[in-house]
Amino acid sequence: MTVGRIIETPDCVSEGAQWLANTCPRLAHAMEQTGPLPLRRRPDGFAQLLSAIVSQQVSVASANAIWKRLKDAKLTGPRKIMWATDDDMRAVGLSRQKIRYARALADARIDYKALRDAPNEDVITVLTEVPGIGVWTAEIYAMFSLGRADVIAPGDLALQEAARILYDLPKRPTDKELRKMAEDWSPWRSVAARVLWAYYRVAKDREGIR
Repeated sequence: MTVGRIIETPDCVSEGAQWLANTCPRLAHAMEQTGPLPLRRRPDGFAQLLSAIVSQQVSVASANAIWKRLKDAKLTGPRKIMWATDDDMRAVGLSRQKIRYARALADARIDYKALRDAPNEDVITVLTEVPGIGVWTAEIYAMFSLGRADVIAPGDLALQEAARILYDLPKRPTDKELRKMAEDWSPWRSVAARVLWAYYRVAKDREGIR
């Protein structure tokens, strides 16, 4: 197993988008609606996964506020999390469950540098062994923190709904069905995901849904 292409620049995204447009007329149509696709690269490492945990089941505004308090309290590194008391973490807005997840992530001692060179399947396996990190979070990390070009997160509801609209499906595809559809988009599945996310916003705006 190999790592495959890494998306590092907007040119990489453009290359993948052109390949997809040549391969699938429907994706080509979607890109006519969306315009240029975003790079969406993020840092990798502990803080990025901790941020993902913080964001679970809360609004974007709430997640941003909690994350700011964590940064102000210098609680974004594994050692600081291990040394902090539950009261310290409750004070910045973490629930009891998220405190447990944050401690589990710190205790996992993941070798983040090694993940940069690990096959996609291994990245998903390592990350999902940590309580609080599901397959969706692991796939998003692989896509945007590691820049993997051929990963998709088929459990994402926006991707499922965008695929339903774009491909005129009778219902939203399941995780398994979308994963099967995405085989045709390899080796640029993460760029196809960018297309679908962008198309979702366009399609929903057109339907008058906010």
